[in-house]
Amino acid sequence: MSGKVLGIGGVFFKCKDRDALGEWYEKALGFKIDPSYGGTSFPVANIPKEGYTVWGAFKEDTDYFAPSDKDFMINLMVDDVEACIKQVVANGGKQVGDIVVEDGFGKFAWFMDLEGNKIELWQLPDQ
Repeated sequence: MSGKVLGIGGVFFKCKDRDALGEWYEKALGFKIDPSYGGTSFPVANIPKEGYTVWGAFKEDTDYFAPSDKDFMINLMVDDVEACIKQVVANGGKQVGDIVVEDGFGKFAWFMDLEGNKIELWQLPDQ
């Protein structure tokens, strides 16, 4: 076999109100929503050199995505976990748990967005 995956090319999911959810992410986390397709792109040049994308399959009975009842969770790499979670809460998102520091991996925070999706925020170490 000679073909291989180079990384995650996008995260796509269904939602009830694409425009409202896009507007919320613009306000809460600074997304630049392109109205032609309702999404945003993150240029590779903006990702820290030490950054990477994880593909992770979880066991069917995991509670890691709780309190969301969805079968997925999105991880967003951010420059400042504390600032981002404050912006999310100020815009009506609900923080889930406390900010966690994991040696070697960085800082993590979680929230529920307006449509009940659990989102993980990740700040690389030394950012």
